Amino acid sequence: MEALIQTKGLLSLPSNPKSKSLFNRPQQGLRQRFNLSNSLKPKSPNGFSLNLNTFTKFNAFVTITPQNSRTFHVCKASAAALPGGDEVESPKFMGVEVLTLKKIVPLGLMFFCILFNYTILRDTKDVLVVTAQGSSAEIIPFLKTWVNLPMAIGFMLLYTKLSNVLSKKALFYTVILPFIAFFGAFGFVFYPLSGYFHPTALADRLLEFLGPRFLGPLAILRIWSFCLFYVMAELWGSVVVSVLFWGFANQITTVEEAKKFYPLFGLGANVALIFSGRTVKYFSNMRKHLGPGVDGWAISLKYMMSIVVLMGFAICGLYWWVNTYVPLPTRSKKKKEKPNMTTMESLKFLASSPYIRDLATLVVAYGISINLVEVTWKSKLKAQFPSPNEYSSFMGDFSTATGITTFTMMLLSQWIFNKYGWGVAAKITPTVLLLTGIGFFSLILFGDPLGPGLMKFGITPLLAAVYVGAMQNIFSKSAKYSLFDPCKEMAYIPLDEDTKVKGKAAIDVVCNPLGKSGGALIQQFMILTFGSLANSTPYLGGILLLIVLAWLGAAKSLDTQFTALRREEEIEKEMERSAVKIPVVSSNDDENKSLDSSPETSFPRES
Repeated sequence: MEALIQTKGLLSLPSNPKSKSLFNRPQQGLRQRFNLSNSLKPKSPNGFSLNLNTFTKFNAFVTITPQNSRTFHVCKASAAALPGGDEVESPKFMGVEVLTLKKIVPLGLMFFCILFNYTILRDTKDVLVVTAQGSSAEIIPFLKTWVNLPMAIGFMLLYTKLSNVLSKKALFYTVILPFIAFFGAFGFVFYPLSGYFHPTALADRLLEFLGPRFLGPLAILRIWSFCLFYVMAELWGSVVVSVLFWGFANQITTVEEAKKFYPLFGLGANVALIFSGRTVKYFSNMRKHLGPGVDGWAISLKYMMSIVVLMGFAICGLYWWVNTYVPLPTRSKKKKEKPNMTTMESLKFLASSPYIRDLATLVVAYGISINLVEVTWKSKLKAQFPSPNEYSSFMGDFSTATGITTFTMMLLSQWIFNKYGWGVAAKITPTVLLLTGIGFFSLILFGDPLGPGLMKFGITPLLAAVYVGAMQNIFSKSAKYSLFDPCKEMAYIPLDEDTKVKGKAAIDVVCNPLGKSGGALIQQFMILTFGSLANSTPYLGGILLLIVLAWLGAAKSLDTQFTALRREEEIEKEMERSAVKIPVVSSNDDENKSLDSSPETSFPRES
């Protein structure tokens, strides 16, 4: 710690040996840190003596040698005397402290690399499982429910065990290095040799026996290595982004730094989305320059996985640099208690609070709605772009457009909140989903009558459905990142502490998994009932309409409650500032009775 010393002389320890015990440091020459103020007298109560001949300011470390010496030696001064008694500030670059930049710049680069990888992996996983022979978009609901969810739960259990036995640094490397190794091995080993260990013949026999409605679950067995890639890519988003990066960022930054720089990470994430989308597009188009008989998708995959591996090592290098050269901030050892609620306790708490119930409806409705449209859209996308390279090239354009739109929406979101308030901002996301969903399902259901009119513009009904579905996904996701998520977090602010903490725990335990898997479960039921995703499309459109209307109703109800709580909060703050007590009279009391005459209903008197 830097000590502020306003003297040119020496600081001497008192002769009283008891005063030395204040430092409680047996090591000779150990650095101690003090905060010496101007109010110290030439002879302070602690026995310090100061020679006040002239005044000079230092930011300095002070070395104490308790044994055989009574002198404080100034061993490092960061500045010379300044006129006017101004305090010496830490070095700054472009108005930001250098120490802060040493944390924020590497963190920003880490976040860029992580999101760059995630976009490549997200686009690639869809290409692999949707366009593979013997598979289709119908595999995704089964994959999310029966493979992705169990592996995510298993990982979190393993992560909890490892966190108890490994240091934070070792835990970071232990988690991220297997991801890097797997993606590298997939591009150069698993995909080229997939024909040798995929049980295609067994899957064909089972499909003949069970029928085409079991195409989705059997495809998981047929292309199990591609499904493993899909799950690892999904886990990269939740594990590396949410657990590793944000855990590390919260560890090394202060609250003030977080308030200032965390929003910039969101903008940087969308820049990464734009660049990675262009990268996917570039490598997906390599097939055009290759000769006949060459597997262009295999070559594209090798290049993209090589970039993922290089970015992964860059993440590890940045993590090592920060841990080696940047001092960590001091943290309070006091821990906050978190409610440990079981699933049943969470459900009971959700049912007891209309406010939390409406907030939970928003979370569940978004998860179900986006899944209902996304899987149907990807089935049409495969029909339009059956080649893996064409599919991947389109997904590259899709990611770039999502990044640009989200970046723009984030810049507009503050204006929307200021101009129209919380209620309008909360209703934008479901409104976007509703309007684009109506257009998307209308093109699927009524494509044939609309065909002649669309052909005048040079597009088929299928291509029009693909473009509208892409717009639906782009606008709904950008609205989610820029408006839905901030609205959801803001809704917790006016709640009392108990409801705030328990409500968030209940939504995390029940609503997030329900929202993510709810849409997949609905689609599985529809596929097994009606035989295919195409046959169940009209019913999916009707379910989407009902869910979005319930979402809008919950948003309207929550807006009313949110506004009322904000008003109460403002009144309470005004009362606290004015220190005015308003007596509350029971309805059974006489109008002329004062509150003070009724001990049961009166305020406790201050002693």
